[in-house]
Amino acid sequence: MDFEKLIVYQKAKEFNRMINEDILSISSLDRILKDQLRRASLSIVLNIAEGSSRFSKADRKNFFVISRGSTFESVAVLDTIKSGIIDNEILSKLKAIAEEISKMLFVMIRQLQK
Repeated sequence: MDFEKLIVYQKAKEFNRMINEDILSISSLDRILKDQLRRASLSIVLNIAEGSSRFSKADRKNFFVISRGSTFESVAVLDTIKSGIIDNEILSKLKAIAEEISKMLFVMIRQLQK
């Protein structure tokens, strides 16, 4: 599939993998926050894929906007739980990847507005 070649999709998959391996495995983490983070980080990946399948610019843009929102949501959850629970190095790497994803999606959204 073409969307699998997108760098933003690959970064979103990496972000989701790191969330699953490095954050959701923390046993002391609140169950509700885990669930929210699991859904938000997966939403980034899925909405990029689904948006890529759409024919109209407006439809594609909508899915990319949702994906970008899920990126922000993921970072907000990480900020909520970071106090002593998440390793600072892992948190910094996750935030850097999230920022890259956000910027890439922003460019894609802007291009679809033209």
